[in-house]
Amino acid sequence: MNWMAWTQPTAIFFAVIALMLIAMTVWELRSPSAPRRGFLPIATTRGDRLFIGLLGSAYWHLMVIGLTDWSIWIATALSAVWLFAVMRWG
Repeated sequence: MNWMAWTQPTAIFFAVIALMLIAMTVWELRSPSAPRRGFLPIATTRGDRLFIGLLGSAYWHLMVIGLTDWSIWIATALSAVWLFAVMRWG
C-alpha cells in the first residue's frame, strides 16, 4: 500500500490552513460578521473572503510555478499578499 509522503513543508502548509479555519470559526462565533462590499464584486463575510483568498492564492501559486522560472518563495509571497489584500480590502 502506498501512502502519501508527508514532507515537513506539506505538514506545515496543512497545519496553517487548519489553524486559520479554527481561528476564523472562533472569531465568527465570538463576533459574527455582516456582509460588506470591498473591491470584490459581491458582498462578503470574513469566511467568504478567506475562501476566496485561499482559492486565489492557489491559482497565483500555480500561475507563477507554471508560467515563470521564478522561485517558489516568490510565488508564496505573491499568494500571501493576495490573501492579505482580499481579507483586508476584499
